[in-house]
Amino acid sequence: MSATWRNWARTERCTPALSIAPNTVEQVQLAVQRAAETGHGVKPIGASHSFTAIGATDGIRIDMSNLRGLVSADVKRGRVTLWAGTHLWELPGILDPLGLALANMGDIDRQTISGATQTGTHGTGLGLGGLATAIVGLTLVTGEGEVLEIDESDRDLLDAAALSLGALGAIVTITLQCVPSFLLRAQEGTAQLREVLDNYDELARSTDHFEFFWFPHTDTVRTKFNTRLPESAGISAPSAFARWLDEEFVNNTLLGAVVNVERVVPRSIPTINRLINGVSSVRDYTDRSYRVFITNRRVRFRESEFAVPLEAVPHAVRDIEHMISRKRFNISFPIEVRNAASDSLMLSTASGRESGYIAVHRFYKEDHRLYFAEVQAIMRSYGGRPHWGKMHSLDSAYFADQYPRFGEFAAVRDRLDPHRVFANPYLDRVLGV
Repeated sequence: MSATWRNWARTERCTPALSIAPNTVEQVQLAVQRAAETGHGVKPIGASHSFTAIGATDGIRIDMSNLRGLVSADVKRGRVTLWAGTHLWELPGILDPLGLALANMGDIDRQTISGATQTGTHGTGLGLGGLATAIVGLTLVTGEGEVLEIDESDRDLLDAAALSLGALGAIVTITLQCVPSFLLRAQEGTAQLREVLDNYDELARSTDHFEFFWFPHTDTVRTKFNTRLPESAGISAPSAFARWLDEEFVNNTLLGAVVNVERVVPRSIPTINRLINGVSSVRDYTDRSYRVFITNRRVRFRESEFAVPLEAVPHAVRDIEHMISRKRFNISFPIEVRNAASDSLMLSTASGRESGYIAVHRFYKEDHRLYFAEVQAIMRSYGGRPHWGKMHSLDSAYFADQYPRFGEFAAVRDRLDPHRVFANPYLDRVLGV
């Protein structure tokens, strides 16, 4: 059967010729072979949480929702093999009973493990890479319909496949290197924007996980310092009411009401942003890692995010601040700044360099185009690499200059999907035809 697909942010839609929901690796293999025989493209789709058309197709859509859960576990080595359609929000229920956890997570857990790793989803922390750096093996159905098992014995191939934008084939299982379960002490508060930017490198290195949020039109930021602790340290979590007030009422109910008001009366945005900053709470608590990492976000938005060299972060944020003032934009959503370790993955936004991540957002009913274009121009000036699942307009000519191993990835793609069964217009733009 077929139905119109659209992503979470309502930025992309398509109508596949056929949509299937396989239950086995063999059924995925048959779908790919059928696509190749009939000249159709094929794309696996998970939670549809990417803001780009990376998962769009007018050919065969493979719905991965039946391929979920634990395949196997090697607790002694701290490794688990998961079906590719497993959502991040399902992982605590799988890993906790094994005494394991992901080493790092972003702040949203709606994605599937394959979608999150294939687009370069990351958390924050200079001692850790993005989610894809935890992949030590995977099962891939190539564009030729071959089932390929990839592991650390072929490091170059794993460096290509672990984060490959879905361009090499359909991933059906992923093996992750996990860590023993741990707690996080979360210290959340406010600071002056100038002070944070002046000392950004020191702050980023001062704790396991550092990030900050800046509401444009204000001079203060909300900081988050998360410190890793053993489970023996004990939990001192907020009360259910306090958690609801901060994470549900403020982040969803209040924010949803505010952005709808601001859309109608945009001149109110600077005043409202200052008021929100004024009531931001200070929190210090300890809880299980995934409960601290994850924030429930139900207000629909659009996002663009770029990775820049770590030392460029303060300069880029100041440039955005000046641009917003110069262009007289009224920006309601905060700007989020995070960081990650350098890694070796061919298409990782942190490939070969310690990176800072700067993310900008707009409410999904607002026109994001001019604001995002201005931010992109700033990021380009610092050699910015856009998150593969978030909005940008850059192409393969730019990426060939920005990624040291871009040519190596192209060679792997030519080998595993020579007829471009997994191509679509987005991949044509960012990887080349």
